[in-house]
Amino acid sequence: MHLSVLDLVPVRTDQTTGDALIASRHLAQVADETGYRRYWVAEHHNMPAVAATNPPLLIAMIAGATERIRVGSGGVMLPNHAPLVIAEQFALLEAAYPGRIDLGIGRAPGSDPVTSWALRHGAGGVEDDAVNRFPTYVDNVVSMMSPGGVGLQVQGRMHPLNATPHATSIPTVWLLGSSDYSARLAAERGLPYVFAHHFSGQGTAEALALYRSSFRPSEALAEPRTFLTVNASVAETDEEAQRLALPQLEAMVALRTGGQLRAQRYVDESEKDPVPAAHQGLMDGMRSRWVIGAPGTAAAQVRELASTYDVDEVMVHPVGGAFLGTSPDSSPARETTLRLLADAIS
Repeated sequence: MHLSVLDLVPVRTDQTTGDALIASRHLAQVADETGYRRYWVAEHHNMPAVAATNPPLLIAMIAGATERIRVGSGGVMLPNHAPLVIAEQFALLEAAYPGRIDLGIGRAPGSDPVTSWALRHGAGGVEDDAVNRFPTYVDNVVSMMSPGGVGLQVQGRMHPLNATPHATSIPTVWLLGSSDYSARLAAERGLPYVFAHHFSGQGTAEALALYRSSFRPSEALAEPRTFLTVNASVAETDEEAQRLALPQLEAMVALRTGGQLRAQRYVDESEKDPVPAAHQGLMDGMRSRWVIGAPGTAAAQVRELASTYDVDEVMVHPVGGAFLGTSPDSSPARETTLRLLADAIS
């Protein structure tokens, strides 16, 4: 079984954006050294605790700091962008790091409605139109990155359009989702598909079954290819892993209940100021779907996920928080999660 990493580039109360980026670069190097298959970065906007606003820039930084691991987006929220821009960015990344780039594409806004409007209005688009045209946008990106490019008819004439002058390879394109929409589209287009189990935790089996049963072979892919994502906190003991998961659990409760979104707190702060009793059940439900524990416990949970959903790859989102006094440009608990889990799975 293979392990991969999803990184939202979290920002703690003690960190600047620069600190968070340094910590993520170190985390990617740990993943590269310990045998993880791929390292993906998300796209979120206007969130105090998340610095992953621009996947192509982060991918360039991480690919340049690592040696062999595949680097990609988990994912680019395509309705926020002109398809040609994404095709050009990822064709360029593939040219710079051939065979190491993944383009994961999502349909969600990745932000609040105001930021979503600013992103799409600024690009000349209309939000509903961009979402409705998502399947066409996916087709355009794939075609534009191909060596042959596409032909666009403008004012009665056909014009060639290429994302890059001389492509010799293209990134692997994945569709991402937390519902059955992208599962259906990925199956129709013959593309690999990833379910965001770390975000939803529900509907995973149904979405993967739909994808597999509806899959149509394509030039890119002969048979279904899929995996899932999961939040993970691994430490030397189960108790320590549970403590380290608290800040992220607290943040997710706030997100789901309309609470204040803020930079990620220290573990010490979360322990002194727990979530309201009314939200404890929500937190416990989330915790039950995460991978949390000592290496043996966590490895067993990952293997059970892989077996339950019949996948040969699990992408972990390391969520371990930090204690007071941690160096701002480091995320030791997140690095420990990757090291301990890799050793336990191997």
